[in-house]
Amino acid sequence: MIYSDKVIQHFKNPHNQGSIENADTVGEVGNPSCGDVMKIYLKIEDRIIKDVKFETLGCAAAIAVSSALTDMVKGKSIDEALEITRQQIIEDLGGLPEVKVHCSMLGIEALHEAIKKYEKKD
Repeated sequence: MIYSDKVIQHFKNPHNQGSIENADTVGEVGNPSCGDVMKIYLKIEDRIIKDVKFETLGCAAAIAVSSALTDMVKGKSIDEALEITRQQIIEDLGGLPEVKVHCSMLGIEALHEAIKKYEKKD
């Protein structure tokens, strides 16, 4: 399986990895078929994502997607974050092998789950 240089960089040196104590919301999703699990923590002020961290148990693609997604949403409004598509993540990473595209969906799903939970609190 061939990964782009950017996927390998994000995998070897993931950005925003870890958890946020007292996060405003946490989204967690898993894919039973491949075993990947992704958790996204958000710190939100005035509907702007001020901080974001992730914990991912999974393959190189899942970790790279988590890292790239957190870079993309940091500093964005909730509405802007919800507009990010899996295709944008894949393009940002310079592509993913077809069998790993489902990993990009996990990132989007975890983000949407976190935001949905946050909005229920309001």
